[in-house]
Amino acid sequence: MPELLFPLDSARRFTDQEKIGHNRWHPDIPPVATVRPGQSFRVHCREWFDGAIHNDDSAEDIRDAPLTRVHALSGPFAVQGAEPGDLLVVDILDLGPIPQEDSGPLAGQGWGYTGVFATGNGGSFLTEQFPDAYKAIWDFTGRQATSRHIPGVEFTGITHPGLMGTAPSAGMLATWNRREGALRAADPDRVPPLSLPPEPHDAILGTLTGADFDRVAAEAARTAPPRENGGNQDIKNFTAGTRVFYPVYVPGANLSVGDLHFSQGDGEITFCGAIEMGGFIDLRVDLIKNGMQTYGVAENAIFLPGNTPPQFSQWLAFSGISVTLDGQQRYLDSQLAYQRACLHAIDYLTRFGYQPEQAYLLLGAAPIEGRFSGVVDIPNSCATVYLPTEIFNFDVRPSAGGPTRIDPGPGAPRASMS
Repeated sequence: MPELLFPLDSARRFTDQEKIGHNRWHPDIPPVATVRPGQSFRVHCREWFDGAIHNDDSAEDIRDAPLTRVHALSGPFAVQGAEPGDLLVVDILDLGPIPQEDSGPLAGQGWGYTGVFATGNGGSFLTEQFPDAYKAIWDFTGRQATSRHIPGVEFTGITHPGLMGTAPSAGMLATWNRREGALRAADPDRVPPLSLPPEPHDAILGTLTGADFDRVAAEAARTAPPRENGGNQDIKNFTAGTRVFYPVYVPGANLSVGDLHFSQGDGEITFCGAIEMGGFIDLRVDLIKNGMQTYGVAENAIFLPGNTPPQFSQWLAFSGISVTLDGQQRYLDSQLAYQRACLHAIDYLTRFGYQPEQAYLLLGAAPIEGRFSGVVDIPNSCATVYLPTEIFNFDVRPSAGGPTRIDPGPGAPRASMS
């Protein structure tokens, strides 16, 4: 086993550990360890809410999820010799749920969760159709996932980190804050907001204290979106065997990782849409000196996907175009087309007995394939959602005999903001 450089004790909160990680992006957050090019090491990761979500049949914890705490990131890890302009090469060697226990109060201890966020607390990809909070608990048996809240399905998880990235430079951080602030100013009262401003409340900044902590907390960027440094990209194909090439913006690169997922569908469409868990990840790092200029990777990581492909060969695909639900034509709006494809899949699954929210949670958690299928034929983009038929224990394909009606059970827990 590679050397464990960032241990986590499951009995203690993220801020009470031997080494303290962080939940904001800033160049002045001190590294927790330094690694050599070519070195392999193990990192423990806490699920993104640090235990705020529970294995129960209530969605109140999702409704009240403390977004100012996320993400609980392990790191940063400085890499010897890394300088701005280099490419940091990161190999994902292995990862999985919490290895010390197989049952317990933390996600990753034999279970994980998927949530639909309420509109008043972040919302989701389909927040207009699903404004309330919902939750599904998933039980792990080896690499298989099942849920008491979504009966009739079982699938193999494609485990991956939702978030990994390097630290921004001071100039890049200022650019983020400027452009995201301008976006919020365009519609300052929007719910959910157009972006998240720096928020000192609940900031975790490694070993920083005093005036340094206050300064960094007031400037540091939230970790919710993907950005030039990688960050919360939620790419389900970041499986074992993946090699990622990250731009380096600060001396040492300062790599951080977290937000492990047992499984996820393309787009993580419920916002808390993966099967969230804590666990471990084994990494190896190397450098390509001056690689950003050599390969033209001045911003945004490139990667070689892992050798853990989807474990499915049969799919039922749904398509959508860039027309709103009330019939308004939009010009090549690929995101709208993907929303419509998702809604078509949800509507289809309700014909078999699922409640709409159960179908929505399933699309977020199961390894669906999402694709932009046509983006040039004005005025309509076409997007498609590929649903693996093998995850169901009944036939979901259209037939002359009509859909099989299943017992949806008690359904997914729901909690309203009102």
